[in-house]
Amino acid sequence: MDVFSKFETELSVRPDDIDLYQHVHSTRYLDYVLAARFEQMEKNYGMSMKAFADRGLGWFMAAATIHYKRPLGWGDRMTVRCWIAQFSETGCQVAFEIEKLPTGKRVCDGHCDYTLVTLATGRATPIPEDVRAKYSI
Repeated sequence: MDVFSKFETELSVRPDDIDLYQHVHSTRYLDYVLAARFEQMEKNYGMSMKAFADRGLGWFMAAATIHYKRPLGWGDRMTVRCWIAQFSETGCQVAFEIEKLPTGKRVCDGHCDYTLVTLATGRATPIPEDVRAKYSI
């Protein structure tokens, strides 16, 4: 089984992330993962989402699983840790965990399944070898 690198991004809860119950709305956690992935793709893998688009490729989310442990509130800071758990011919599973700062307590964890598509058709396409190599660190 392959083992891939984990990367971290620090983010803050924004006022518009808060729901009626005065904590982060459940849908915002996926926004945090997406924001972290965009940063990590460029900074750590050397191939940004824009680089994929320039090649006529994009990543579509096929599924997401989140296990909530405790809430985040307004002004909280967090670490979003992401890594590739596995590859398939046309996609990958990105695992994640979010921890509250400074305590390091787990807020949630889970994974997202992504499919690489050709933007012109919206159809799945095999992951090019150079892309697989860049993301296999």
